[in-house]
Formats: sequence, C-alpha cells, structure tokens
Amino acid sequence: MLIKFCDCYIRISSRWNSKQFFFIMCGLLVVDSVSSQSLGGITAIRDTSYATNSAYEKTKVDYPYIKIVKEFRFESVKEKRNVTYCKVGDRKLKLDVFYNIEKEKPLKTAIIIIHGGGWRSGSRTQHYPLAQKLAHLGYVCFTPEYRLSTEALFPAAIYDVKSAIRWVRKNASKYTIDANRITILGFSAGGEMASFMGTTGNMPLFEGTNCTTDIQSYVNAVVDIDGTLSFVHPDGREGDDSKRISAGTHWFGYSKKENPKLWEAASPLSYVSAKTPPTLFINSAVPWMHAGREDYIKVLTENQIYSEVHTFEGAPHSFCLFDPWFDPTVNYINDFLKTIFN
Repeated sequence: MLIKFCDCYIRISSRWNSKQFFFIMCGLLVVDSVSSQSLGGITAIRDTSYATNSAYEKTKVDYPYIKIVKEFRFESVKEKRNVTYCKVGDRKLKLDVFYNIEKEKPLKTAIIIIHGGGWRSGSRTQHYPLAQKLAHLGYVCFTPEYRLSTEALFPAAIYDVKSAIRWVRKNASKYTIDANRITILGFSAGGEMASFMGTTGNMPLFEGTNCTTDIQSYVNAVVDIDGTLSFVHPDGREGDDSKRISAGTHWFGYSKKENPKLWEAASPLSYVSAKTPPTLFINSAVPWMHAGREDYIKVLTENQIYSEVHTFEGAPHSFCLFDPWFDPTVNYINDFLKTIFN
C-alpha cells in the first residue's frame, strides 16, 4: 500500500506491526492538517542560545568546580572537517571525521555523534573533544550537522541523521569501518534522536528521499546521553509552553495539546522492539531528562537485548561537556562498546 507523507509516497509493508501502522497514520493526519501547523519558529536565523560557554556560565553557579573540556591534539588522530554528506536542494549538510592513524585493527567501530540543543540550538563542534578522545581510543567518529527547527520542522532532522548513517555505511571501506558496528550516540535532543535512530532503522516513513537512499540506515548500537525516550510520558516535562514556546513545540509546529499523537509518534518509546540494538544510557541527576527510560528498558529486557544505565548522582544536564564527568563518560562508552562488539 502507498501513502503520502511530506510530499513523498511511502510503501507500507504488510510485515509492519499494528503499532507502526498506527503511528504512520498519525503522520498522515499531520500532513492533512498542515494548515494549522505553526511555521513561526522557522526564522532562518541560527539560534545560539545553547553553547558550551553559555552552558558553563549557567552551570558553574551551582557547580563552581567544573571545567570545560577543550579540544585535544593527539598526534595519532587525523581529522577531516566540513565534509558534505548530503545535499537538500541547495543546502549542503556537513560532517567531520576523526580517525586514528596508529590503530591497526583491520575494521573499526564507527560512532556518529549527534549534538543537543533542543532541536533548535547547539552545534556539532561542542562534541569535537568527545570525538577526538574516542578516536584516540581507536574508534572512527563522525559529527554531523542537521537542520534545526529554525530551518525546518520535524522530521527534517530525522531525515538528515538517517542520511548521515547511510553515508557512513556507504563509506565504511574508505575509513576501515565494520559496517556491522555502527554506533549512534547523542546528547540531550541528540540523545533522543539517537534512540529514535535505534528504534526506526530502515522504517520508510522516517528515511526521507535525500541522499544514498539505496543504503540501509539501521545502527548496531545506541548511546543515549540524557535524551528523553518519550515526549508524552508522565515523567517528562517537554511541551510546557506556559512561560515560553517549548523546544518540542518549535520542532513539531504544534503544541502537545494541539497534536498529541504527533508528539507520541515522534517518541523512541513508541517503536522500541525486538529489533532495537543494544543501548547504553548515561544520565544526569535530572529525572525528566530520561523520561520513559524504564519502560524502554523493560521492552529491551523482554527481548533479551543488552542495555546498561549509568547515572552521575548530583550531576547537571550538560555534564558530558565538562570535567569531572567527561572522562568517566568516555570510559562508560568504551566499556559498553567493547562488551557488545567483543
């Protein structure tokens, strides 16, 4: 059966389960009601409100001992910056590559790092230190940009990250990557998207029609750093527009009240299944930043899928950008990937 979504016709497989079809139909309803969708958040002006320095200034008030993790200069790590991985119209989407020239493993594990910032702000440059440190350990790391809600609404960012995954898989031999060891890692909004990638791999509705569409988008491992698993879970707080328009409302073009089914359809928890890859959760002490995590893990456990949870007690949301949490975060990631990929 063919349905229309975002000006594309999508073939729905009879093998999809009822839950997947239900959310696809929600997507159809969104398209059909696009006249009421708010485009006011598309300003074409980059939102710089979330950056490492601004997060530091805010966080150090309560954590005066923290330090920003600066970029590393490892002789073993080479970098290629501003590589075009996809072109959407005239828009070139860029990523950066970090790889180790001294590690002699025949095939390496890839890590695609998705930045946070409420789907509206933030920058891939914030995770250069993480990419450099992981590359130093022998991983091949990629930091893609994606279209933020100042430029395009959901699911554009999803399409972009899927394109980045497909680009990495297509270029696996070039960077001596094992195409069956591709990890998606994200922080905050990027963590939500990382889990979404893990639960919707190869799902036509969320593939888009741009770039390397002949390559599969599934990932083999997920690292979610303080990213929500559900936009509608009772433990979450995303969608409170009482003081200002929330990040989610900007991203979807609808408030949660106006279109709750879209908010549910955009939640990783809606798709977690027996096909979801092993997942590592690294969390702060902010409970609503991992809304839905226990329900998500329950599904993984029922399907005998490996998962780990590590929580930094007392830590702020932006912990992974700062010492003293940066090195333990790297160690958790490294240990997890060693465990699942031997």
